[in-house]
Amino acid sequence: MTTPSSPTAPFDMTIRGGRISTDKETFYADIGINNGVIAAIAPDLPAGAVDIDATGRWVLPGGVDSHCHIEQLSGMGVMCADDFYSGTVSAAFGGTTTIMPFAAQHRGMKIPAVLADYSGRAATKAVIDYGFHLILTNPDEDTMKTDLPQAIRNGITSLKVFMTYNQLKLDDYQLLDVMTLADQEGALVMMHAENHDMIRWVADRMLALGHTAPKYHAVAHDKLSETEASYRAVALSRLIDVPVLIVHVSGAETVETIRQARTNGAFIHAESCPQYLFLTADDLDAEGMEGAKFCCSPPPRDVGSQEAIWRGLKDGTLALYSSDHAPFRFDVTGKLPHGDQTKFKEMANGVPGIELRMPLLFSEGVVKGRITINEFVALTATNHAHMYGMEHKKGNLAVGLDADIALWDPVLEVAVGTAMLHDNVGYTPYEGRTVTGWPTTVISRGRVVVDGGELHVERGTGEFIACKRPAPAAPDRSKSQPNVLAQLLRGQAARQPT
Repeated sequence: MTTPSSPTAPFDMTIRGGRISTDKETFYADIGINNGVIAAIAPDLPAGAVDIDATGRWVLPGGVDSHCHIEQLSGMGVMCADDFYSGTVSAAFGGTTTIMPFAAQHRGMKIPAVLADYSGRAATKAVIDYGFHLILTNPDEDTMKTDLPQAIRNGITSLKVFMTYNQLKLDDYQLLDVMTLADQEGALVMMHAENHDMIRWVADRMLALGHTAPKYHAVAHDKLSETEASYRAVALSRLIDVPVLIVHVSGAETVETIRQARTNGAFIHAESCPQYLFLTADDLDAEGMEGAKFCCSPPPRDVGSQEAIWRGLKDGTLALYSSDHAPFRFDVTGKLPHGDQTKFKEMANGVPGIELRMPLLFSEGVVKGRITINEFVALTATNHAHMYGMEHKKGNLAVGLDADIALWDPVLEVAVGTAMLHDNVGYTPYEGRTVTGWPTTVISRGRVVVDGGELHVERGTGEFIACKRPAPAAPDRSKSQPNVLAQLLRGQAARQPT
């Protein structure tokens, strides 16, 4: 498929004869690439120095996975199984060319030290490009006055906050402070929305009754805990008129809460993930400890919730489809710190999925007619770049953007199994599935990263992408009242009632 051509060719690389899809249109054309950037898109371009025949392939933007956990210490003190090398290699084999993992500030840590450490890890190992989010757990005076504003100005324009987990959660007062500062500095707040005390109360009672198996993780993380916290996130956002993004939405009622809030003019955005389309709570009830492989927060729900997630992706209620790749091995280093005696509250939370994120959606969404190819591109690439301030480089196929491109064989059938994946987890919750459609050639900044089932780049060749101010679309305000409090907080003149 990839052949050398003349060294005097007008392009460093051409991709010819493929069917191109962006988030808005589909057409046949060639792509010419120079210096890692798309230089031309037109029919019948001359051959490049490297000439790729894309006949029979679907030429799509490389994916942007804006929610994944790579080489990150969890709140429970467990290190992810994937470092920046294995994590980015796995992402690339699945058609993703940019990832956005989390630099995690734990209690007592200073943001500059966190970012210096995380940047160093990525720079020496990543094979594709990356940006960072910041997990914020310590909104003290230094953080809020100096460290967080500086991080935002240096290109980390999104931060994640938690409404649950003892080691991570912020109270509503702190959340409002963080949201206000983020709005002032031009950042977007991502919220893990689950009601901490509801989960804690149910979990304590399950354990007291001797219910320790993995399936009780789903019982403790009841869908109402997600719905209540999501509604509260909406209320906080509306109070001060600041946008937020609710991550990893799992339940039907939560989807409807977000849809209604957006209909009413709230500045709310949301994402979902493969586990909420392709797994259910019944998976946690597998024999023995096998159910631990499916434990994540929020947990998978039921078939009705799966259908609600599909509708949310289709109608724009859920604008992003991310992996939430949280790689923990199925042993004492991850999921089972106490072996077969591990209780559901002690299991590392999260499931792997960075390599299968796009193939699963292509197969079950595009091939089966649930979504269009253009919606697929938006959900896996374009919307992510736009939401997080990368649209000047990533997420689409257009002249002037980075040449991040994946060539998909739309009819190739792949049997999913642990042995064919490239992460360091040692299992996949999607074992035994067959997917139709797979990226066979993946290009990052004009470099062939994956082709013929082989990796073609070295570790440390990915680059950090400084994000600009995010540009999530504003909601329709026609049905909402002017927010006088928000105007006052922003120093805007507000007319007093007479």
